[in-house]
Amino acid sequence: METLVTSDLKGLFGAIAQAKSKTDLTDQVMAQIGTYFAARRWNLWFHKELLEDNTEISSLIQRAISIEKNPVLRYLVQRHSAVHDEIVLPAGVWKTICPRADHGHVMVGPVIANSELIGGISVTRHRDETAFNAENLSDLSALSLHVSTKLATFRPETTVTTCLTPREIQIAELVAQGLTNKKIGAELWITENSVKQALKRMFRKLAVSSRAEMVAKLGE
Repeated sequence: METLVTSDLKGLFGAIAQAKSKTDLTDQVMAQIGTYFAARRWNLWFHKELLEDNTEISSLIQRAISIEKNPVLRYLVQRHSAVHDEIVLPAGVWKTICPRADHGHVMVGPVIANSELIGGISVTRHRDETAFNAENLSDLSALSLHVSTKLATFRPETTVTTCLTPREIQIAELVAQGLTNKKIGAELWITENSVKQALKRMFRKLAVSSRAEMVAKLGE
């Protein structure tokens, strides 16, 4: 994908249209969306992959993906509509659900396929920064629509990474950067053991026996 760096909404629509794969959306386009919203963290996530990749997860992640404990996610699931924390909670209450300072403000938009909610676009800001507002919410709603529409056009990729989930591809990229399992877990919000188990699955899928061999094969 030829990266289209942009700071306006129409430009982001163009970047989404240029994406050649789900990985393009997850990596290049989401980075631009994060910058557009002045976010500290951003993610394009999918329910199925989130559950598959987090068989052993922290209590913080358990709260984040629990409809019962996370009112923002519950709003998204029930309405298939973009939402930020201060729509469903009084100002400041979100930090009692998610204590991370860089998740002090959270906004989520729906990713839809065949009328079903399959995932979402999440962006967060530090609690000392400005909260998301109605204009941000409107922009995220538009971006979610474009991402959902684009995802529906993708055919299965035919590269060596076809057998890997987007989360496993993220892990492989961090391995290639030389990060330890512990640092990869911290970066992706999963436990160190979850990283180890994911690497075992990845080794089996790719028919390799070491991190170096895996990186070399993915780089071919």
